[in-house]
Amino acid sequence: MRALSQPGILAPVPPVGRYLSFALRLPAARRPALARLLAGLSPWVRTGTLVLGLGQDVLAACAVKGQPPVPMMRTFPALAGPAAQVPSTPVSLWCWLRGDDAGDLIREGRAIAALLEPAFVLRDAVDAFRHGRGPQGFALDLSGYEDGIENPVRAAARQAALMQGQGPGLDGSSCASVQQWLHDFPALQAMAPAARDAMVGRRQADSEEIDDAPESAHVKRTAQESFSPPAFVLRRSMPWSAGLEAGLVFVAFGASPDAFEALMRRMLGLEDGITDALFRMSRPLTGCHVWCPPMADGDLDLRRLQA
Repeated sequence: MRALSQPGILAPVPPVGRYLSFALRLPAARRPALARLLAGLSPWVRTGTLVLGLGQDVLAACAVKGQPPVPMMRTFPALAGPAAQVPSTPVSLWCWLRGDDAGDLIREGRAIAALLEPAFVLRDAVDAFRHGRGPQGFALDLSGYEDGIENPVRAAARQAALMQGQGPGLDGSSCASVQQWLHDFPALQAMAPAARDAMVGRRQADSEEIDDAPESAHVKRTAQESFSPPAFVLRRSMPWSAGLEAGLVFVAFGASPDAFEALMRRMLGLEDGITDALFRMSRPLTGCHVWCPPMADGDLDLRRLQA
């Protein structure tokens, strides 16, 4: 039985998305039934409508004799640098609903919440969307800059995003690192175009990198190949909006949390005191790691929760 990734992880970003975050409320004595309940989500995952992630408390609830079912997983760390910080806001269960019609996703989300209701309570819902196309063909962040240009592709994407060589029930799974960023549009609009380009490290007009960009430029701070080992992740981020507030739901899939945390530590200036200039126009409101189980024969492979 060959383990595969959830289809929505490697698929392109859809036209619309909906993120649901749940808290675990099942009494401890009944938690062994979690895997059977979660298996009911397989039809949504199989079609690519849903990417499912499980938080650290769910994994801990399924530990056997103190042995964690997914050893490389951990709680998202709260970090603070010289001029910026990122919060830790763990969730028990994370759903990324994907599709072409926002109304359909609302309906699917209600059905999923009803199925999970015996064990989980919905805490948050965020609607997202794909925005435009930039000069190099990638979707745009609401800042106007292309997002995901440096994503690995094909075999490199699978290597960056998926666990391999870890054994049955782990191979094909992924760690998703998720943050909801809030953009400061007045601050962005107050910058001259050249200052905005220097902040990102790319020209908005053609998305080409700026060779002499400052060391604080986002592109330089997050050059994935410049880490040791390289810190490649597969980004699947989408803009969000609610009322007059808007920003980016940043989602990075990795074989472990290590690469994402290395990127975030450098952005905060914890290595050299240089803070990523992107913090001048955006800040994260949330932060969590979740484990996205693999698939086997078209169903969620939850054997790690049943050991």
